[in-house]
Amino acid sequence: MNNLLRFIGLCLVSGSVLAQYQVQHLEPAFWWAGMQHPHLQLMVHGPNISQLQPALDHPGVVLAGVQRTDNPNYLFVDLTLAPDVRPGQFDIRFMQGDKVQLSYPYELRARLPGSASRAGFDQSDVIYLITPDRFANGDPANDEVDGMVEGGNRNLAGGRHGGDIQGIIQHLDYLQDLGITQLWLNPVLENAMDSYSYHGYSTTDYYQVDPRYGSNHLYRELAQQAGEREMGLIKDIILNHIGSGHWWMQDMPASDWINFDGQFVETTHRREALHDPHGTQWDRRHFTDGWFVRSMPDLNQRNPFLANYLIQNSIWWVEYAGLSGLRLDTYSYPDKDFLSQYTQRLMQEYPNLGMVGEEWSLNPAIVAYWQRDTKRHDDYQSALPSLFDFPLQAAVVNGLNNAETWGTGLREIYQALANDFLYGHPYELVVMPDNHDMSRIYTQLGHDPALFRMAMVLFATTRGIPQFFYGFEVLMANPGSEDHGVIRSDFPGGWPGDPLNAFSGENLSDEQAEAQAFVRRLLNWRKGAEVVHKGKLTHYAPIDGTYVYFRHDVKRVVMVVLNKNDQSITLPTERFKDVTATLSQAVDVLTGERQRLAELTVPARSARIYALH
Repeated sequence: MNNLLRFIGLCLVSGSVLAQYQVQHLEPAFWWAGMQHPHLQLMVHGPNISQLQPALDHPGVVLAGVQRTDNPNYLFVDLTLAPDVRPGQFDIRFMQGDKVQLSYPYELRARLPGSASRAGFDQSDVIYLITPDRFANGDPANDEVDGMVEGGNRNLAGGRHGGDIQGIIQHLDYLQDLGITQLWLNPVLENAMDSYSYHGYSTTDYYQVDPRYGSNHLYRELAQQAGEREMGLIKDIILNHIGSGHWWMQDMPASDWINFDGQFVETTHRREALHDPHGTQWDRRHFTDGWFVRSMPDLNQRNPFLANYLIQNSIWWVEYAGLSGLRLDTYSYPDKDFLSQYTQRLMQEYPNLGMVGEEWSLNPAIVAYWQRDTKRHDDYQSALPSLFDFPLQAAVVNGLNNAETWGTGLREIYQALANDFLYGHPYELVVMPDNHDMSRIYTQLGHDPALFRMAMVLFATTRGIPQFFYGFEVLMANPGSEDHGVIRSDFPGGWPGDPLNAFSGENLSDEQAEAQAFVRRLLNWRKGAEVVHKGKLTHYAPIDGTYVYFRHDVKRVVMVVLNKNDQSITLPTERFKDVTATLSQAVDVLTGERQRLAELTVPARSARIYALH
């Protein structure tokens, strides 16, 4: 009996040794042959996986190294891919001595033709920002998903309402008809959080779309169907933090993976500390390393394994889904040396990729610092093409709302644009009336339809790449509330039984229908207006409640006039002769009305776009 028990015990021990080796995560799960950067680093996660040594045999793939951290459950496997490596599958064998303990199939895929030279977004585009949970519920079956703690609750402003990727796909024709050429979706990756997960900014898996939105395959289908309608897809990327429900938090890849030793220390949000010549290291660290909230652990991009992981993840999504661009959340919060490496690696793979960073500062010097080719106070290197123009956004709202005085009103817009000397590429900035984190533009402008139309004309015709927030075209608003759940209310018509339907126009108010029709005319005109896409901006200092600027090239001149006055004005045009030269006729591009330039009359409280001849 004792011998039998001893034999059973040995079997159990032996079985436990074998069972301890398993690959729970291997990321990225596949890669592509023919990438510009020859190195690939695989994160391998499983119980005591560091005790094993990987091996592989595939022509053009070299196992360049194996690195371990202070957590025995991780391996980082470095591969070097030859320029002529062929697509195909091969096994990664995990060895203990001469014995294969595990075998994992890996694949190098073929890239689509022209992938590296894909077009990004530029001034010819109009970006439409969608909060996916709030746009349209195309598949009610995924409102509740096993394993996801938070289910649907459309009665809760901060709850999940059921919008999804399928709902966006179903309404691509509407967006195309509206004049949209690029879609930016708030994050769609898995957010397995207990509550307030709909916004997407608490990632719990960098390689999986949240099943309440759909799947990786459906996300790629969205990009393909958008592409068939000449629309690109921009992915929202979060490099600064994860959600506390991320699987890393149950088994940290390294002890320094999360800032402040994994303990909550709130960020100061003092981005000035990065540039302050009188500043301190304490202020710099407590800005970049501090957490947003307890549920968003702050990532330490100084860890080289994490830095490489984040870079490869972005490249993976661009290649997998066929993206046209990336929107980089809370841009200045991650480690700045990492951001330099990140932008250079992404532009190395995709020289024309659209990439815009969120640096929410009203100081143009701080925003400009991050853009490529900006003349900086230090030798910092950035390859970031674009940033959101928060200074201009604030200036437009203030300029339209404030009275016309020596220092306020339209001259605030003029002064903001006069700061363009600070930027490496001011024409590549993304300009926007609002976004998902601030009050709707209609609310910011006091629910005034005239001011709304003036703002729409300005953002559609000034220098830069315009971005609009879903529902702006039907005057979505948030009166009396700054709650983000209210700001991100459901798009009317996206759910069965909605009393209003902006997709069909059913039951819209007269003001909503007029705004939608105006936006549609404006953006579809802009789609073909090459002088706005490529032309120079020349503006004149505001006088008597009017602001005049031109978009022009060697062949065409477009004149934009904002008239804030309560009466129509006949605009003196003599001072514009250095732009208008011998031109004498002005045609309103939206109405077709023709006037003599010398006697140009602009209606009260309006913005007009004139093609000059």
